[in-house]
Amino acid sequence: MKNCVVVGAQWGDEGKAKITDLLAQNADLIIRYQGGCNAGHTVVAHGKTFKFHLIPSGILYGNKICFIGNGTVILPEYFQQEIDGLKQENIDLSGLKVSPLASITMPWHTEIDGQSERTAGKGKIGTTKKGIGPTYTDKMQRIGLKVGDLYSETALSEKLDIILPVKNKQLKELYDLKTYTKEEVLELCKKYAEIFRPYVCFEWQELLRNAKKENKKVLFEGAQGVMLDVDFGTYPFVTSSNPVGGGAAVGSGYGPKEIDEVIGVAKAYVTRVGEGPFVTELEDEIGTLIQEIGHEFGVTTGRPRRCGWFDAVTMRYACLVGGLTSIALTKIDVFDNFDEIKICKAYKDIRDGQIYYDYPTDVFIHKYLEPVYEIMEGWCEDITKVRKYEDLPRNCRRYLERLEQLLETPISIVSVGPDREQTIFKN
Repeated sequence: MKNCVVVGAQWGDEGKAKITDLLAQNADLIIRYQGGCNAGHTVVAHGKTFKFHLIPSGILYGNKICFIGNGTVILPEYFQQEIDGLKQENIDLSGLKVSPLASITMPWHTEIDGQSERTAGKGKIGTTKKGIGPTYTDKMQRIGLKVGDLYSETALSEKLDIILPVKNKQLKELYDLKTYTKEEVLELCKKYAEIFRPYVCFEWQELLRNAKKENKKVLFEGAQGVMLDVDFGTYPFVTSSNPVGGGAAVGSGYGPKEIDEVIGVAKAYVTRVGEGPFVTELEDEIGTLIQEIGHEFGVTTGRPRRCGWFDAVTMRYACLVGGLTSIALTKIDVFDNFDEIKICKAYKDIRDGQIYYDYPTDVFIHKYLEPVYEIMEGWCEDITKVRKYEDLPRNCRRYLERLEQLLETPISIVSVGPDREQTIFKN
């Protein structure tokens, strides 16, 4: 195995956790490089379902190092909750490490997030209200707290003398929310310090340097998806970080030369949670059928996911900006009983008939776009027990091969069910 980034290639919820879990078998070091508990990763293993939000899903293997990198934001209470759940399942946590440079989501971040969504009106983004955006905002404004700050009483005190006057003014005047005293926050930070103490890794440089020297295999785990990237996604309906492959070189502690390949995980159809444009969205019985067969409900929010046909326009764009070297296609078995399957190969502007083969980054014209579909024959056959690519039904292989042609990117992994063993490694 080469050093590999696993990234969502659509709007998140593509099945990254399963692919990460599979690849983690051959990795020595798994690094989560961005996002926070707004992510929801589900792994089915040994007859049990595990739901991850912050901790790398490779933690299910006892002999791995799982590192939560500097590019992440961590809600301590959520982190503790996830730890407790894994302990109940007797999962070995000795390999779990947290970067002291990771940012902390404070109570005011979740409060601001919720208040912003409640009062946004038409500008609502559809966030998970977990404080992710406000945490990243404070990080960029240079008034955020990092995990390492919790263990230096003097530094923490000095930082709070700078942060709290600014934050309290915002809370009171902009959001009409409660303010915080220094004593309250210091007490809270003592609690957080104890939560992170068994896992914070101040020797992270040595950890990463030794892994490089010893040619350890590194797996970089992203959250959300390329189309939610703050720079390349459907802005402003995006997350607050960079899920693209390049984000791994910013949020992990390793530079870009340490990355050998980027696997983009995509569903055989498309889903989206929250607001934002979605050209191939199906608001009919077919969309409902896909939602029901695919169990399309958010791991973090529980919200039903919007469903639509595969969008090769956005996916080709994701291959470019995401740096994808291959694709892992999931949930193709959802189509086992479909007579025909559609692929969106272009967009048509209903105003002037203009055809777009490249993704239009001006998302405010997307309401005028309709999909140009290509129709493929279904296979009407159960593929969940197939383990070799050549054993897939002919029409299923034709569908996969057509996607490769449209995307100009190979499909390396095909998932035919939620369990680990329901996977075909094509190459």
